[in-house]
Amino acid sequence: CTIAGILIEQETVEIYIHTMTISIRTRKFLANPLLNRKQMVLDILHPKSGVPSKEEVKGLIADKYKIKDPQTIFIFGCKSDFGGGKTTGFVCIYNTVNDAIRFEPRYRLVRQSLAVAKTGSTKARKEAKNKRKKLYATQKDKGKKRRKGADDE
Repeated sequence: CTIAGILIEQETVEIYIHTMTISIRTRKFLANPLLNRKQMVLDILHPKSGVPSKEEVKGLIADKYKIKDPQTIFIFGCKSDFGGGKTTGFVCIYNTVNDAIRFEPRYRLVRQSLAVAKTGSTKARKEAKNKRKKLYATQKDKGKKRRKGADDE
């Protein structure tokens, strides 16, 4: 059914993995052309077993929506219901990997090995930032000349 231009559908896929039944149901499906992605709420039904890994769920979604590159699938915000058996999360399926790199937050890209995690301590980054504050505008990139009013500490 359609409500205010948003396509809402319910589909169920059942897959048997290692004597574990996992059912995937999607709802609030929305094709988002501005971000070049499809996004939806994901219900994972897994009675009598633990929560399946995101990689297993990603494989099921790739089969269901015929996605060639599973790197374009981002699953996040998964929460298990009390008593187990059901997990709810959110899924974004991008058209290309470049679209994902352009629009996804950096920490999710790092989780899928599409970006490199920052190295070094937070303290070192803060010290470098505060040193840059004491330089002239264009010199901040080069790190050359200090301002006259800069404190010598």
